[in-house]
Amino acid sequence: MNRFIIAVAASVLATGVAHAEVTEDDLRNDQSITNQIVTNGMGRHLQRFSPLETLNKDNVDNLVPAWAFSLGGEKQRGQETQPLIYDGMMYITGSYSRMYAIDLKTGAEVWQYDARLPEGILPCCDVINRGGAIYGNNIYFGTLDARIVALDLKTGDVVWNKKIADYKAGYSYTAAPLIVNGLIITGNSGGEFGIVGEVQARDAETGEVVWTRPVIEGHMGTLNGEESTMTGTLNATWPGDMWKTGGGATWLGGSYDADTDTLIFGTGNPAPWNSHLRDAGTPMEGNKGDNLYAASRIGIDPATGEIKWHFQTTPREGWDFDGVNEVVAYTDPEGNKRFGTADRNGFFYVLNREDGKFVAAHPFVKDISWAAGIDENGRPIFNEENRPGNPAAAADGNKGETIFAVPSFLGGKNWMPMAHSPKTGLFYVPSNEWGMDIWNEPITYKKGAAYLGAGFTIKPLFEDYIGSLKALDPVSGEVKWEFKNDAPLWGGVMTTAGGLVFTGTPEGRFIAFDDETGEELWSFQTGSGIVGQPVTWEQDGEQYVSVISGWGGAVPLWGGEVAKKVNYLNQGGMVWTFKLPKALASAN
Repeated sequence: MNRFIIAVAASVLATGVAHAEVTEDDLRNDQSITNQIVTNGMGRHLQRFSPLETLNKDNVDNLVPAWAFSLGGEKQRGQETQPLIYDGMMYITGSYSRMYAIDLKTGAEVWQYDARLPEGILPCCDVINRGGAIYGNNIYFGTLDARIVALDLKTGDVVWNKKIADYKAGYSYTAAPLIVNGLIITGNSGGEFGIVGEVQARDAETGEVVWTRPVIEGHMGTLNGEESTMTGTLNATWPGDMWKTGGGATWLGGSYDADTDTLIFGTGNPAPWNSHLRDAGTPMEGNKGDNLYAASRIGIDPATGEIKWHFQTTPREGWDFDGVNEVVAYTDPEGNKRFGTADRNGFFYVLNREDGKFVAAHPFVKDISWAAGIDENGRPIFNEENRPGNPAAAADGNKGETIFAVPSFLGGKNWMPMAHSPKTGLFYVPSNEWGMDIWNEPITYKKGAAYLGAGFTIKPLFEDYIGSLKALDPVSGEVKWEFKNDAPLWGGVMTTAGGLVFTGTPEGRFIAFDDETGEELWSFQTGSGIVGQPVTWEQDGEQYVSVISGWGGAVPLWGGEVAKKVNYLNQGGMVWTFKLPKALASAN
């Protein structure tokens, strides 16, 4: 439904000021336009780097609250959105598929849209939403019942509302859409329900599907309403009919590399988790048990949906190491065009931007147990004794051997976006040091039911910390500095030309670090855990920073012993906006 703040709406109508449409040029240059943010990632390459340097190491301790906005009501839970900034407004999404438009100067609500979710939705990992995308006169976002909605920027009225997939079969949608050349590009969620991962492209004006690309081999893509090409080769790496419910959810959305005109989407775990069911109990010859294209990064032609290349981070995956984590386009110090991605499996990968070929891999968390390393081709060197046991080999056939694996299934890094600074050349990677007891169980597919075939309990590795923000050199793999946090880190990171790195903690602290040393330079207590994504922009000659606070997400739901450690944390729903006043910009 729409709810208007009459006074603000009347003011907007009285001025009669028409805003310009957001164009492809705006999207292409979003990372360098300092008074707006119209893409998730502060640029479609997802570097989350701002060229602003008014706010810097010398004056950040003068950063003060400008306004705060409450999402209100009882619909709290995890708040993982990234604010968008355009034409005097801030746009955020909230838990339970809500969208808000907020006046940038006052923090007053202008309109709210609340998706009318049906009974029986099946979200895996909290009722979160990670943000929207702006194009033309519309803002777009996804809903928990697997739909994509276009809203009018000024009024919040529905322009169109389209179905991505069947929520009753376990599909949902939580990521921010990606917009390229007038196409709205979306993925899907639901990997724990035996769904099939897919990327879809729609016309931004009408919402009509232009192309679809399933990411599991054997499924057929479409272009302009007709079948196009099959993904992969039927039964090349999947046994029998397992590909039909093969998982591979594209649940975190994608990035776009303009230099190579390529969409890059990550794919989730193959289904079920029990890898022995997907390789007939023993590893297949060659790559026959790899289960393509699950747990992979895929390069896609944005015009046709054809797959250009793929790189699989965890073949024959058996620990829920999704390959969805963001792929960031950057240029290394020698001028090489690279992709950087920090995988759930604990390794940071460097790929070539032209063809997705493997360049290097570095462990970024401690005590990785499932693999001894990564070989020269980018394939893991498996420690087979650290694969959960086969239930079929157990005496009772009900539970395979339990092993302790590192990292846990929530990953060395999960969804929370990292940042890259072209200034320092470093990636700032939010990570967690934890492991898990995990075992396999028999399972059969049933529509709309969990399709895991595994059980697990997450445990911290160290007594003094779980969360770890690391400044990582992608060339050497060296960690230049590390910030350790008692609770798991689950929020996004941003860095700036002013030499700052921002992130938040579940304990509610919003922190600014020195990008070279990791020294804490400023912090603010927001009152609830931060699992959102910070942004910064320029307004009336002053630099602003904003983040949403509201504890939730997957950790309190799935975290095992870790969840017990953070069960005292309060939920919330508050956008905090800070500014550096002009009078204090030159202080210190």
